[in-house]
Amino acid sequence: MVYPPDFENKIGFDRIREILTGYCLGNLGRDKIAGISFFTDREVICRMITLVDEFQKILLIEEPFPADNYFDLTACLDKIKVAGTYPDLSDLFDLKKTLATLKQICNYLSKTDPEKKKYPGLFEIVSRIRIYPFVSDSIDRILNKEGNIRDNASPELAQIRSDIKSLIASVSKKLQSVLRQSQKAGFIDKTVTVAIRNGRGVVPVGAYEKNRIKGLVHDQSATGKTVYIEPAEVVVMNNQIVELEYDEKREIVKILIQFADSIRPYLDELLMNFEILGDIDMIRAKAMLGNRLKSSAPGISESDGMEWKEAYHPLLKLAYEPTGREVVPLTITLSRKTRILLISGPNAGGKSVCLKTVGLLQYMFQCGLTIPLKEESQMVLFRNIFIDIGDEQSIENDLSTYSSHLVNMKYYLKNADERSMVLIDEFGTGTEPMLGGAIAEAILARLNELMVFGVLTTHYTNLKHYASSADGIVNGAMMYDNHRMQPLFRLETGKPGSSFAFEIARKIGLPEDILKHASDTIGEDHINFDRHLKDIVRDKRYWERRRQNIRVRGNRLEELIASYEESIASLKNDRKTIIEKARQEAGKVLGEANKQVEKTIKEIRESQAEKGKTKEARKELVNMGKRLSVDLEEEKVINEKIARLKEKEKKVRSKIHIARPDTVKRIPVKEIKAKPLEKGDYVILEGSSAAGEVIDIKGKKAKVAFGNIITSADVSLLRSVSAAEFRKSTLVKQRSVVLDWETTKRKTKFKPEIDVRGKRSDEALRLVRDLVDEAIVIQYPKLKILHGKGDGILRQLIREYLSTADLVKTYRDEHIEAGGSGITLIELEV
Repeated sequence: MVYPPDFENKIGFDRIREILTGYCLGNLGRDKIAGISFFTDREVICRMITLVDEFQKILLIEEPFPADNYFDLTACLDKIKVAGTYPDLSDLFDLKKTLATLKQICNYLSKTDPEKKKYPGLFEIVSRIRIYPFVSDSIDRILNKEGNIRDNASPELAQIRSDIKSLIASVSKKLQSVLRQSQKAGFIDKTVTVAIRNGRGVVPVGAYEKNRIKGLVHDQSATGKTVYIEPAEVVVMNNQIVELEYDEKREIVKILIQFADSIRPYLDELLMNFEILGDIDMIRAKAMLGNRLKSSAPGISESDGMEWKEAYHPLLKLAYEPTGREVVPLTITLSRKTRILLISGPNAGGKSVCLKTVGLLQYMFQCGLTIPLKEESQMVLFRNIFIDIGDEQSIENDLSTYSSHLVNMKYYLKNADERSMVLIDEFGTGTEPMLGGAIAEAILARLNELMVFGVLTTHYTNLKHYASSADGIVNGAMMYDNHRMQPLFRLETGKPGSSFAFEIARKIGLPEDILKHASDTIGEDHINFDRHLKDIVRDKRYWERRRQNIRVRGNRLEELIASYEESIASLKNDRKTIIEKARQEAGKVLGEANKQVEKTIKEIRESQAEKGKTKEARKELVNMGKRLSVDLEEEKVINEKIARLKEKEKKVRSKIHIARPDTVKRIPVKEIKAKPLEKGDYVILEGSSAAGEVIDIKGKKAKVAFGNIITSADVSLLRSVSAAEFRKSTLVKQRSVVLDWETTKRKTKFKPEIDVRGKRSDEALRLVRDLVDEAIVIQYPKLKILHGKGDGILRQLIREYLSTADLVKTYRDEHIEAGGSGITLIELEV
């Protein structure tokens, strides 16, 4: 049950139905859309949603679905159930084309999904189509390609048409003979030709010469100077032609009656085919709207928990689509513990839109449509949906606005139960606030006792207080930027919202003395309560920003730690290499030094201690000492770098400890071991980039775990690596898996066609570039751009870009019947 009777108009579903009707290809689908209704059976809803979801995927990723000749011939088929009746030629021709469409649909699905796994729901529908070749063949024997009766539809018809052609030829010859004789006689002009009047051949004759030709006068000119005479010689032949034409019509009726008699045993199956074709047209229309809204098929909760993530109001999304404005999504959670959401906040802050979004999306889902929210969302199925929104006053029934609201409340309290959803806008308004608030609180308490689900909007403070203390009810607030005095259209649950009445009045420019008088009248307690609500909103936004900043900084610090650890490990490797090299060079230098000392002593002795020679020998020894000190300085510099990096690492770790004490732990740095391998060391196998962990060593053999794979390798083939290098290798693997998954996800969401009509040239080119780039990334080969014809400027700009774009193989116009030069088809080299 949905209440009131104009429920669809109140939530905007009448507009959704109108859009769906526009997407239909024929009256069969339009009639189905007109009959869409609210379902409560879980299996029925799941089946309908699955069919729409499957068709959305077909429209997005498959070849174009057959979309021609969706004729409604149910009236014609119903008529020929009676013996002696027959179809019109136009209906017979439409029947032939529609049967061909049904056959194309069957072949399309068989070709698109030969294993019947991708689109099982649509296969189940199409499997009920019955194609009888006898019917199509019978029509082909009667009609030609243009839809006219064939001459050989029956032997009698062939003979009749042959006789008619022969007589027509004879009449034409006779008329030409009479005309030539009259022209020779001189009473008819040489330029006169045979004319047709009342379907018969006649000769135009001057009024004064009409007695020169014997025959029947059929007509005369407007001036009366010319009469049109059917010569007596051809009257008999024309009469014979007329009789033959009547015979032809009788024979055609006979042929059509025989056809109707022959297919009468198949009429029930043919009518079922048209029922299925109407279902397919309706599902296609729903899928067209679903793709336009980027709708998905959410799950149905097993625990009566309603969890919507990033839900959009469909009509608002469509209205903003041409302007490029973004709709703020709605995230809402209701469960058996918190069934009723009481939303407060400023006027024009989005409370009513939020309520209508809930009502419209719930109704669309239970009518078998996919809806614009995250696929991981969960729905609850309701038996009843009640809504109270707008002014229902009635002069005829003597109902005021408040009285009409109370009538609705009475109906809800009588009929609502735990499987009902109640949607009430501006709850309690319309009468004196204190009394209205008290009655509203009592009604809210009773609805809570009835265990209903609901979304209610209000400005009443007493209801906010009641919701904060009552089990089953939760406060919600539409967020408002009180600095810029602008609504944010974002719903936050768990706290009430301020109406910002004084702030809005002050922004509008109401005098301060008026506002002070109002403040004094309402009382300090009420003002303080509203002020505290604003403070809560402000503080929450502040701490949310702080929490986000801490999260971002913590992630950045973790990246810095990994970078420092990698740098330390690299420097340690460099240090070992340099020290080893220095030792080798030092050994060489010491050998040279010994030789130099011996040589110097020898020179001193031979020169008998000459001062010049002694100075030169000492200078050589000093230079050698400097070379040794340089090598020692290099080692000292490296040690200082390592010490500085370690100090930075300590500071970074201390910052993370302060920022995220509960989640960030110190990550120990494993040094590269110069000693023999041990259990727990990280290693890399020669010739491979994958890092693993040693889990056991026996002699010269070691067991190493590379992820989930454990292998045995010779110790000499293993090289030790740091913990940072090991994590880096593991992250590379994980990222490759994430990238593959991300590509698959992007493929499922990708739309290979785009509509840039009405866009500015720069915006259109940007959209086309984005489409081509995305297609190249996910390897999608064929694209379609709808730019319209117009003056051809947009088409030329797009094609100039395509001629210079990489990986664009070809681009061309669509077929003339499918749009011609208004659409560009693109093929990519991917």
